[in-house]
Amino acid sequence: MIETAKLSSQFKVRALSTNDADAVLAICKENPLFYNYCSMKPVREDIIKDMQITPPGIGLKDKYYIGFYKDETLIAVMDLIDGYPDAQTAYIGFFMLCKAMQGQGVGSGIINEVLSYLKTAGKTAVRLAINRGNPQSTHFWKKNGFTVIKEVEKEGEMFLVAQKEL
Repeated sequence: MIETAKLSSQFKVRALSTNDADAVLAICKENPLFYNYCSMKPVREDIIKDMQITPPGIGLKDKYYIGFYKDETLIAVMDLIDGYPDAQTAYIGFFMLCKAMQGQGVGSGIINEVLSYLKTAGKTAVRLAINRGNPQSTHFWKKNGFTVIKEVEKEGEMFLVAQKEL
């Protein structure tokens, strides 16, 4: 079980619900480059669906669709799965930072704090997938120590599976 309040010392972290979909959508719309490399588009209905989607064999109790708040403002969104693809690994299904905070080390700071907490919680690795060809995402995750371990195709899209050992 992940204790979301321990994922950041700088920001308030809490579970997001359908009531937060418009705030998540606003962050997504600020980041059009991400959507140039995937089949989804930033629409409210897809965000609400994403809040409920889990990988095979994973229940909603192990899914943490969370927001990072500076004061009362949502500045980042993360979809974090506990125990996927195995019990010792956590999976970041989605991470997006508001445009105003980009380029200042805030996103990397959030990721570093999350990884540090996950290590203390007993995880040995964190995995994620990057849309192949997305230079911004590829750079961000490599800069934060993730290494591409394989390429996979899912529903007609190519992804780089990346992992960081903790």
